[in-house]
Amino acid sequence: MVSAGFADRYLPDTVQQAVKIPVVGAFGVGKTTLVGSVSEIEPLRTEEVMTQASVGVDDLAGSSRKTTTTVAMDFGRITLSPRIVLYLFGTPGQRRFWDLWEGLLEGALGVLVVIDTRRLEDSFDVLEQLELRGVPFAVAVNQFPDSEFYGTTELREALDLLEDTPIVMCDARDRGSSADALITLVEHVLAREVVRTPEAAS
Repeated sequence: MVSAGFADRYLPDTVQQAVKIPVVGAFGVGKTTLVGSVSEIEPLRTEEVMTQASVGVDDLAGSSRKTTTTVAMDFGRITLSPRIVLYLFGTPGQRRFWDLWEGLLEGALGVLVVIDTRRLEDSFDVLEQLELRGVPFAVAVNQFPDSEFYGTTELREALDLLEDTPIVMCDARDRGSSADALITLVEHVLAREVVRTPEAAS
């Protein structure tokens, strides 16, 4: 019999599908916060204290209070329904860690891209990497207290996103808000598959 303290570590017998979702974005946009807020288990984190060696390498503009950084990945889990569970993999934001993305993107259903409108230009390279790989994604706009608000039309134009790419406003600290962003991504990917299926069969 599983004790109450460990019950949430085990999946229900009803789960039939496990889905891999990388959470990507530029440095300091809130990926670790999002994974931690939504995970139903204690998230696995690989954060290290930032040292003097990162000065001039990691851009802290807009993130002056940030003292740690992810060096491998964050891992969390959320059960969407009795049959579907999501495994979340938060990626490092710095370009020098992007080689790790190859393994984390392999076999992923889709990708959630977290952006910070205070440093919108930092997201351009991230989005380009996903587009080059042909990975379906949704964009979660993490709304910081001092962020200026932009409408989805403005953001779509600024980020040069396709019309069908979902954009959702998100507070990475809030479990419900983070879960809504993930649900939006899953629904987007499933809708793409429904559209593609008749074409593949013809």
